[in-house]
Amino acid sequence: MHRVACGVEKKEEGPGIKGAFFLPALLALCITGTMLNPAAQSPDTVPRIQQLLQSGDTAAAQTLLSRALQESPGDGGLYALQGVLKAQQGDFVAAEANLLRAIQLAPRLEGAYLNLGRLYQEHISKDPGSREKALGVYAGLLRFAPNHREANYQCAVLLMQKKEYASSLRHLARLPSEVQSHPQTLSVECGDYAGLGQLDKAARVADQMLGSAGLAEADVTSILPVLASRENAALAIKLLQGLVTRQLASFESLRSLGLLYQSVGRLGEARQTLASAAQLRPGSVPNLLDLARVANAQKDYPGALGYLAHARDLEPNNALIHFFWGIVCIEQSLAEEAYQSLKKAVALNPQNASYNYAFGVVAMQRQYANESLPYLKKYCKLKPQDPLGRLALGAAYFNSHDDEAAEKVLSAATRDSQTAAAAYFYLGRIANRQGQYPEALRDLDRAVRLRPDYADALAEVGIIRLKRRQYAASEQALEKALQLSPDNYAANLNLMILYQRTKNPKAEQQAKRFEQIKEESAKRALEFMRTIEVRP
Repeated sequence: MHRVACGVEKKEEGPGIKGAFFLPALLALCITGTMLNPAAQSPDTVPRIQQLLQSGDTAAAQTLLSRALQESPGDGGLYALQGVLKAQQGDFVAAEANLLRAIQLAPRLEGAYLNLGRLYQEHISKDPGSREKALGVYAGLLRFAPNHREANYQCAVLLMQKKEYASSLRHLARLPSEVQSHPQTLSVECGDYAGLGQLDKAARVADQMLGSAGLAEADVTSILPVLASRENAALAIKLLQGLVTRQLASFESLRSLGLLYQSVGRLGEARQTLASAAQLRPGSVPNLLDLARVANAQKDYPGALGYLAHARDLEPNNALIHFFWGIVCIEQSLAEEAYQSLKKAVALNPQNASYNYAFGVVAMQRQYANESLPYLKKYCKLKPQDPLGRLALGAAYFNSHDDEAAEKVLSAATRDSQTAAAAYFYLGRIANRQGQYPEALRDLDRAVRLRPDYADALAEVGIIRLKRRQYAASEQALEKALQLSPDNYAANLNLMILYQRTKNPKAEQQAKRFEQIKEESAKRALEFMRTIEVRP
């Protein structure tokens, strides 16, 4: 790492760090040889102030600095040192003011530019506009020192972050060859090429970076935001895998790698990597939730529940954990557990739209379906643009035997392409329940025309035909429903009834088949749940 003092370069291994900046390390930059009136104070004053700052005794340092500034009020170096002191104390405004005053008094004081630039870089998370300010400061330094290593390097970093990749590369090109081969510099170059879509060049630079003896974890993790797009996932995985191979990967890097594997569908590797992260930090609830998501995606529901049980022990009042538990229980047809967990989730976080929706959907499958109504109404209020919420509310009114309210909501749902087929299905069921068979068949026909694979609607047609003793038409509709959905509860039940009523030899076999169908409630809930993602 190179440092500059009094315009004389002191060469070390490479450019300065990209992330957090440790201002005390730059004390020597700020003052040596810059005082405009050195006779006005003792020659050991400045080294003494530096020593006090290095040891953390800011009070004593401030006393000496104040005295020195009284004696030499035009000394830019002293203001630069005062800026460092204020930065150490966390006083951004005062640090900025003093460093700007230092540059005004000593326009070629390189250390003041570097410290001010880094001060702005540290402040970017609080004020994104600080990035432009930092670039402006480094540009000021480059005007009188165009080949300055640190300034060119930091400009490259900042421009990469701004997605101005070509400009970033131009600053890297100004660095000496020995600095260009440093892993920190290669990291920025890799990010620039990836940002420009030149993935072959980015991969080549990545190989060079991963083979560097001085590679640090930050060299990889600092450019992950640039590689966030899906087309760069392979490169990000390559870099993180390199950290694992070099035994440089921390918990955070392992978790990032696991999530990348998950994003590209490599679920086995995702789970293995996240499990490795869990060994480093077994009490990390976010990582346990990541593991549960991967296990759920693998359809390993007991495994997902295992991770969630651990997370729930660690954070028993975390609503997301109870919500996720409920969703997995639905997959496992554990209706009562799903109900209790989702009820807990919505009690802990009553303003969460997804929690209200999930609990409402599960509650409407129970004996007292009207329990679901307040939650689904709240979801519709929280997410008025989602037609699926109105459909679920209409279904809940139907299950609560409030046909008038159901018809009103479902009629509106027929006007949206996402919900029209299901809305006509429920309207057909309402008409069937009221004995209005022609109207019921009309609505069910509309549902099937919109969704030819709608097994539930075909099963309902079969039920109406059975009621009207149209046995051949009933059998045809029910068998078609079972072709589409062999485990359809209503179709299996009513085909059994049809066979028994018509003395069909298949009746006994169909009765045995119906006994195997035990998941109707869970499947109906799951149909609504497929739109829910388990995310924080």
